[in-house]
Amino acid sequence: MTSSREHPPEGTERTRPGPVLATATAALSAAGVGSPRADAEWLATYVLGVDRSRLPLVAGFTPDELARYRRLVARRAGREPLQHLLGSAAFRYLELAVGPGVFVPRPETELLAEWGIARARGLAAPLVVDLCSGSGAIALSVAHEVPAATVYAVERSAGALEWLRRNAASRVAAGDPPVRVVAADVTDPDLLAELTGRVDVLLCNPPYVPAGTDVPPEVADHDPAEAVFAGTDGLGVIRPVVRRAAELLAPGGVVGIEHDDTHPVAVPAVFTADGRYADVTCHPDLAGRPRFSTARRVA
Repeated sequence: MTSSREHPPEGTERTRPGPVLATATAALSAAGVGSPRADAEWLATYVLGVDRSRLPLVAGFTPDELARYRRLVARRAGREPLQHLLGSAAFRYLELAVGPGVFVPRPETELLAEWGIARARGLAAPLVVDLCSGSGAIALSVAHEVPAATVYAVERSAGALEWLRRNAASRVAAGDPPVRVVAADVTDPDLLAELTGRVDVLLCNPPYVPAGTDVPPEVADHDPAEAVFAGTDGLGVIRPVVRRAAELLAPGGVVGIEHDDTHPVAVPAVFTADGRYADVTCHPDLAGRPRFSTARRVA
């Protein structure tokens, strides 16, 4: 089945996409965007309302579409996040609504989610907690892929909570089990007191970038600072999370925490120093960089 965009009515004025995409790619490259051609194509598919795979078949842009596309390209060249412009971010099997006020989930965090999902799948009725939930990427992925799980998503930021609740409601409407959204500070020593000693899998993608670190404009100007930076060494949230996780986890329960690539020794050391964990392991991402660390609560 073909789209009317691929075969527009006769006489419709269209601008072929090839030269438009080439110009957009050059502008994004000059602005320092890391994936200029891909971003140019994603913006085009958004404006034209077609799948990216069908972009070569599109007859072209109408004048209104071309004007809209050029405005979006200019915003992306100004280093506004692509996901803000599209209104969503892909994460594993989900599309999550994102925008100002919430951290945009990254592909590398899918590895932590995958690890947690694999552990939860081995249990009959797992209790899973996602701390620093943000948009809900990890929590909602667990609920989607492990429907037998009871999932809690904890977030402090009022802005992020709006996106989290929106995404949670959207996933329930799509048929996924509900996620229990909790407005709380993950550094609270009494966090989720009712779950003490009961949690099977605890996952956390906290703020972990050391203060003063140079970050891309998309992060510096658009991601909430409280979701990115965590003290001079980047461990300001991880330390209390490790302590609280030891209280929440059932004997044999597991925890996974994403961290900076400068933390392959520091985060495992925090787990080991606590004295209540075994099997402490640092895991690399697909590029070989240290990405998250895991541990098991001893009995």
